Order: sequence, then C-alpha cells, then structure tokens
Amino acid sequence: DVILDVGGASFHAHKVLLAASSDYFRGMFTSGMRESRQSRVALRFQSASEIAALISCSYDGTLPLSWDCVFEITCTALQLQFQQALALCLRFLKENIEVTSCLDVASFAEAYGASELEEANDFILRNFWEVSETAKFQDLTAEKLLEIIGQDGLCVPTELAVFRAVSSWIEADPRERVRHAGALMTGVRFPLMTFREFREVRAINLRMECLADDEVGAERVRIPEQSSPCPTPQGRPPPGRGDRMSPEGGAALPAGTCGLQTPYTAAREMEWRRLGQMPDRPRFRHGVAAAAGRLYVVGGCFFYTKDDIMKSAYSYDPFQNCWKQLADMSNFCAVAHGGGLYAIGGDKEINTNIDSVEMYNLETDSWSYVHSLPQALSGHGVSVTHAGIFISGGFNSKYECLPSTFLYDPASGATPLADMASERALHCMEALQGRLYVAGGVRNLRKFYTDQLACEVYDPGTDTWTAVATLPVPHVGAASAVLEGKIYILGGYSQDDYAESGLVHRFDPCTQRWQSMGTLPGAIIDVRACLLRLPQHL
Repeated sequence: DVILDVGGASFHAHKVLLAASSDYFRGMFTSGMRESRQSRVALRFQSASEIAALISCSYDGTLPLSWDCVFEITCTALQLQFQQALALCLRFLKENIEVTSCLDVASFAEAYGASELEEANDFILRNFWEVSETAKFQDLTAEKLLEIIGQDGLCVPTELAVFRAVSSWIEADPRERVRHAGALMTGVRFPLMTFREFREVRAINLRMECLADDEVGAERVRIPEQSSPCPTPQGRPPPGRGDRMSPEGGAALPAGTCGLQTPYTAAREMEWRRLGQMPDRPRFRHGVAAAAGRLYVVGGCFFYTKDDIMKSAYSYDPFQNCWKQLADMSNFCAVAHGGGLYAIGGDKEINTNIDSVEMYNLETDSWSYVHSLPQALSGHGVSVTHAGIFISGGFNSKYECLPSTFLYDPASGATPLADMASERALHCMEALQGRLYVAGGVRNLRKFYTDQLACEVYDPGTDTWTAVATLPVPHVGAASAVLEGKIYILGGYSQDDYAESGLVHRFDPCTQRWQSMGTLPGAIIDVRACLLRLPQHL
C-alpha cells in the first residue's frame, strides 16, 4: 500500500511492515503525518541498494552483508532506525573484524557512538604492527595516531615497531606530515629501546631531518638520546633487551670471558672451556685480533650511552696466561696485518661513525693515525689476505647499508673494488683459500633494516662476487673465524624480531653448505672471535 521512491528506483511495500521494522517509518505512518495518507513517498539522500536490502530484511529477516557494503547499510539502518537490521550489521562488524577493516570499524564506532564496537580499539592495540602495514593506516589523522601509540595497552614486539609505524605514516605524505613528527615522537617510548634499535632510529631520523629541511617552517625532528631503561608500562609487553638473554636456554656467557671452542668430528657436538677473565670492565662491540702469538682486545662499549665507550686495549699471552694493558685507542674494528694492529673506522660516539684508521705498534706500545677511509664507516667487515686489508659493506654516515668493497693500504688509502650483489652491515667477512666470504648482517628493505641471509664470495683475481648458499637463520652482529678450512659463524640476533641466538653454523667450501654445529654456552651478540695458537697443555 505504499511505493518508496529512492534514487530513481521504486519499491513496493506495506506500511504496517515498515512501521514494525523501523522506528522512522513507525513515526511517519502512525503519527498523523502527511506521508501516512500518501501511497507514494520519496526518500531523499538515500541509496537505492541499501533501501532494497533493508526492505527485503523486513520481509524475510535476512541481510546479505560483506565488507564492500556493510558500512553503507549500517549507516542507513541507523538513520532510518531499522533496529533488527542494525543489530545484524553490528554483529557482522563485531564478529568479522580483521586487520584491514579494524580502523574503519573503530572510526565508525567513534562517529556513531556504537559502544557495541568498542573492542575494535582493543583489536588495533593487540595487532598494531600488522595494522600499521595496511593502506588504511596511512589515512589516520596525526591526532588519532598519537592517541593510539600513546596507550599502555599497545602490543608490539619492540618499541622500534612503533617508531617504524610513525615513520611510515610520515613518509606517506612528507610534505604535509613532517610537521607532525615532533609531536608524534612523544608517543614513542625511546627508553625501552636497545642500542641496536637506536641504530635504525638514527638512520630514519637523518632522513626525516632532510625532509624537514626541505619544508619551509617545518618542525625539525628530534630524537632523544637513549637513556637508561625505564619500567615497562602496564599492559605493554617489554621488548627484548640486554645482550645476554638466551632463547635457546642454557647459561649466558659472562661478559669479559675468554672462551675456547674444541670442535669434534661429529656434527652438533661442541665443547667450550673457559680460559680466563679479561681485566677491566666487561665489553662488547670491541675488536680482537691475533698477532705475534698473542690475543689483542681493543675498544668496545660497556653500556649503551656515549660515556660508556671504552678506549682501553689489552693483550693476552696464552703461554704466560697473563694480560697486559696497552695504550688507549678510540675505535672498535681491529685486524692484524704486516706486523701491526689496525683499528679501522667504527663508532667514536653513539650513532656517530668515523673514517679514521689507527695503527698499533707492538714494539713501542703506541697508536698512530694512518691514511683515512674514503668515508665514515661502522658495522663493516674487515679481513686480511696476502694482497692486503679488504673492507666490505657497513653503515655510512646516514646509517644506510652499503654494498661497497675496497682494498685498503695504510700508506696510500683505499682502492675501490667490485660491489657486492647486495648491501649489508653488521656482517661477517672471512678469508679462506684466497677468497673472501661474507655472511649474515642486515640490509636495507624500504625504509627499515631486515635480516640479510644471502652470502657471497669474492675472487680477487677476477674482481667478482658470486652467490653461495644462504644462511639457514639470521646472524646479525655475530662473531666469525676460520678453523680447519671451514668458516664458523657464532651467535648474533635476528633484526626482524630481535631474538638473540647462541647458534653456531659452519660453512664448508667443498660442499658449499652450511651446517648446524650446536650452540654457544648462551645467547650472545656483538661478540668477536679470532684464531689463536695455544700452548699444548691447554
């Protein structure tokens, strides 16, 4: 007994059924309004497809819903007060919420005061990292983004995930959004980050500062220096922190400990024996090298702030079983060559790498500067062959991973060689049978770092790199050494989830395969290893 004209379409219906299904139509047809006496009613500002679905639901009680139409039908049901249809819509939104739709559901709930959908906010907090990778995340306002990241209930594997999400949001529209960077960074809890995470923060911050410089009147991005860890806010899981946590179980190797690994013929069996304790405070990210029958340990860090960088150097005589303190130096990457010890590049302060090279004279116990590197480097690989000192990859001054390789001479400087197929830093490089092998580390992926599993070998005769078998697991910041014609990679961590490892893998150039050899006494990163001849009784 009534025809509804909606958007050029006409729908035949019964007033009594519409009034029973919709408070809007009940008021129209039972309150003496003009429409109650009309046989044709025009509905402006409505869509024919939504009205058709709601009328059909009034007759048969079913409502076809999908993410393509649910928000439109819900809005129309809300406006025309189709209560049963609205209940079906809200039920669909609540039961089918997912990563790609949760932001829309939360926005709808906030706009229309739908308390039934409040758990959409909880879903966002529980799945924040996955949500931050969706296209909808880039549509958030700065205010809404700050509101989300500021909540204690935010669940992230590491606080770095929050920083990455904010950076991704800014770089989606830098011209408009870089001015919000300073405010948004107040929602990132930097004290929960480790030094390794701050390396990525530094790299992204440098890029943001360049963006800010390009915008007139833009707010310059400022990232605070890392402070001591603060208590984890209630509800937010603590990120992995500390360099001695052991996901594989077992006791951690005490910082400052010298260890001896004795390999056996059978795979996956390793014996570790403690040789002694280094003098001074424990250290990591230091340099080690063997020369003239002694072990040299130079530089490193005691903790994560600029005041914890160590300049001390020591030598260990395995025959006398004693340590000797040497003259102080200031860099971390050490290698023995031509009767001297070289400290090449590294971090002079936290997040500030350098291009200088220092040489230690074993006879005079003194350090002196030699020819500088072509650019500031840290996290690079260094190895020695009869041809000289080779340097690969590393971070430049903007903390971008590099694919570069060059031959370094203390007197004349660096000679560029063929680039690696892929950039890498915090990797291992070892010389074996006249060739150079690189493995592990991190690489650039879009705006962030990710694990570098690809391995390569360099042939100095042809100046070419060739791919070899990839690592079975990540080894970032790992130690490496060559023993009995095979390359050992020890410890490290995974950049993707910051899980620390005590695993040991061995590469055999004859079989071209990586083999699992067992574990270290505990998970450990930023450790160094070298080959040292020991007395028979050891």
